[in-house]
Amino acid sequence: MAIATYKDLCLDANDPAAMGEFWAPTLGLTATPLGDGDVRLDGPTPQHAVWVNRVPEPVTVKQRVHIDVHAAGPDEVLARGAHPLDWGPLPWAVMQDPEGGELCVFTRESVPAYKLYELVVDAVDAPTIAAWWAGVLGATVEHGADDSSFGDAPGMPFLMVFGTVPEPKTVKNRIHWDVDTDDVQALVEAGATVLRAPDEVISWTILADPEGNEFCAFTPRA
Repeated sequence: MAIATYKDLCLDANDPAAMGEFWAPTLGLTATPLGDGDVRLDGPTPQHAVWVNRVPEPVTVKQRVHIDVHAAGPDEVLARGAHPLDWGPLPWAVMQDPEGGELCVFTRESVPAYKLYELVVDAVDAPTIAAWWAGVLGATVEHGADDSSFGDAPGMPFLMVFGTVPEPKTVKNRIHWDVDTDDVQALVEAGATVLRAPDEVISWTILADPEGNEFCAFTPRA
C-alpha cells in the first residue's frame, strides 16, 4: 500500500531565471517567475510542475539525478545553451545544461508536447532502491539488465529509472522530488531519514531515502 504520492519536481540553480528559460521549452512547460526570484515551470497538471530554486553552490560533480528529454534532435537543445558531452557511442545525446548539470536527449520523429521522458537516479543498489520507491509510491518496479524502473506511480507523469553506478554519493542532489503524505512517520519507519523537520521557515519535512537521496514530504497541514 502506498504511503505517499508524487507531488512535483525541484531543480537547484544559481540563476533560476536563466535556467527557467532553458528548461521550460526543453520540457514543454511554461515558465512562471515568482516573487522571490525562483521560477515555477507549469504544465497541464500540478504534478507536471518543476520548481527552479536558487542555491549558492555550483555544480561540482556528476549529478546522481538527471533528466532525459524527448526532442526533434540535439541541435534544438544545444541552441538553448546546452553543451555537448562525449560519453562514447550511445543511442542518445549526453549534454550539460547551462549550469553544468547533465541531461540526455532522445531524438524522436514525433515529439510529444510534454518532453520529460525519464528521471534517472544513480544508485549503489538500483533494484533495492527502486523497489523501495515503488513501494512508497504504489508503483510496480521492472528490473532490466542494468537498471530498474517504474512508470505507473499515481500522478507521476514520467518514468523513474534507477541505475547502479560504482561511485558513492558525495554532495546534495541538485534535482529532487516532493511527495504528499498523511504520515511522515510511516516514511521514517519504511527507512527514510529526517534531515530537517518543519520549523518557522519551512512547513514541510526534508528527508533522505535509504541511499541518501533528498526529498520533501508535504502533509495536508503543510
